[in-house]
Amino acid sequence: MKKFTHCLITIVLFFALTACLQAQVTVVGHITAEVVSALTATETSPLSFGQFSPETAGGQIILTPQGIRSSTGTVNIIGGMHNQGSFFVTGEPEALISIQLPSGSTTLTNSANSGTMTVTSWVSDPSPQSNVTIPSSGAQSVNIGATLIVGTILNNPVGLYAGTYNITFNYN
Repeated sequence: MKKFTHCLITIVLFFALTACLQAQVTVVGHITAEVVSALTATETSPLSFGQFSPETAGGQIILTPQGIRSSTGTVNIIGGMHNQGSFFVTGEPEALISIQLPSGSTTLTNSANSGTMTVTSWVSDPSPQSNVTIPSSGAQSVNIGATLIVGTILNNPVGLYAGTYNITFNYN
């Protein structure tokens, strides 16, 4: 009888455990999705190094994101309008964005005589290394500066030099 009782208890426990293991439970999960404002950017002011004369040896013109212009070498700054490049970026308020400046140089060309100059050393305010947060207004200004490499008057004859550059803004 003990064997029978022991066998019966084993069978009952087996079915009880099997029933527990085969039990199902259904749980409700929740899903969310949020659409945010598209990130847009508009150039509000082109980058302009202004008027200058390279003279005999050339040099550089450095233009900061704050619009401060200086020169090296024999480059003589004449005057005329100069300004940092400016962009108006709009997007989701309080969102983090990144700024990607050109990674290399850009060539400016004089269409009248094929002379060229190079723009390098791109900088911005705010800087690409900072965590830029779009203000609660949903708009952020970004200013760009760079360095213009100027050759001699023979290499860079009189005329207007022009070119383009790419700047990228991304949500982080």
